[in-house]
Amino acid sequence: MAAIDGKKDGLWENIKTIIYALVIAALFRTLFFQPFWIPSGSMKETLLIGDFLFVNKMAYGYSRHSCPFGLCPFTGRLFANDPERGDIVVFRHPGTGADYIKRLIGLPGDRVQMRDGVLYLNDEAAPQEPAGDHVELYDRQGSAGQFPRCANAPVGQGGQCVKPRAMETLPNGVSYPVLNISDGGAADNTPVFTVPEGHFFFMGDNRDNSLDSRMPRSVGGVGMVPFDHLIGRARYVVFSAEGRSLFFFWTWRSDRFFARLQ
Repeated sequence: MAAIDGKKDGLWENIKTIIYALVIAALFRTLFFQPFWIPSGSMKETLLIGDFLFVNKMAYGYSRHSCPFGLCPFTGRLFANDPERGDIVVFRHPGTGADYIKRLIGLPGDRVQMRDGVLYLNDEAAPQEPAGDHVELYDRQGSAGQFPRCANAPVGQGGQCVKPRAMETLPNGVSYPVLNISDGGAADNTPVFTVPEGHFFFMGDNRDNSLDSRMPRSVGGVGMVPFDHLIGRARYVVFSAEGRSLFFFWTWRSDRFFARLQ
């Protein structure tokens, strides 16, 4: 009987250990850092498909969206800190509930517009300096196996996919690369957007390949994002997988380990 009781005690101890580990992991993910894997090219070249990073959830405080599935039992934001223009932010899409990662461009009260591919903030153009080309292999990328879009299309598989690059600088001095695929589209020429109080305006750095605040939610876009939908700030890439899965370690990019984001 003692041996049977010992086995039961050992099994229960193992179950408790697993439960404790799951609780600690859930608390860590909710309160501190959330893992995020980049599935699309909307933030190239700052973020590449296959980049793996941790999002700092302490940066802006906590809302109900800080918990998985939006289950935190409170409204508003606790320990709130205002985000800064130029931050790379993970947020919950106000319509679909999906997690997005984009660059914060417009603060509450800002007037935002794109004119001929140039960003205007409060009627002032954000300076852009040409910075060569972003060149990548024209091949399937990431788990979805999508081909990149190219300014020099059509490109055969295995060829060089080229996008002109420019360094854009925001009024607070934050500078980062933006890519251009084509000129004159709807994303390059927009109406003036006035950012409401308590909301933010986001854009992708890969300007012609990003679903963001330039398109309202009523037509499938992101629109303005409420403060309580912000999840956290991204600062570093931990590692980056060039293949179909982040577990294919032989496809990890050697130059992306702990890369700091602009």
